[in-house]
Amino acid sequence: MKIKILESAKEDLKEGFYFYESQAKGMGNYFLDSLFSDIDSLRLFSGIHSIYFDKYYRLLSKRFPFAIYYRIEENEVRIYAVLDCRRNPAWIRKRLQ
Repeated sequence: MKIKILESAKEDLKEGFYFYESQAKGMGNYFLDSLFSDIDSLRLFSGIHSIYFDKYYRLLSKRFPFAIYYRIEENEVRIYAVLDCRRNPAWIRKRLQ
């Protein structure tokens, strides 16, 4: 299945990269490698995750406290957001609207 990362999700990944890189040199790259590995797993496992906010599937990252919010549209996985799970749930809901 084809995977498309939308601009909003790319921005989320950049923010995560800069946050973790500021914590320790090289950690930002490790963050991106881990998240892209999780995203690649959607080629096989898309659609099996729980639905949140009435329309998004949510994949939890294996190594970081981040969630990948996606939808399956026209035989394509579209990633809408990659958000820190430690954020206020009301903020996450608003971000996804």
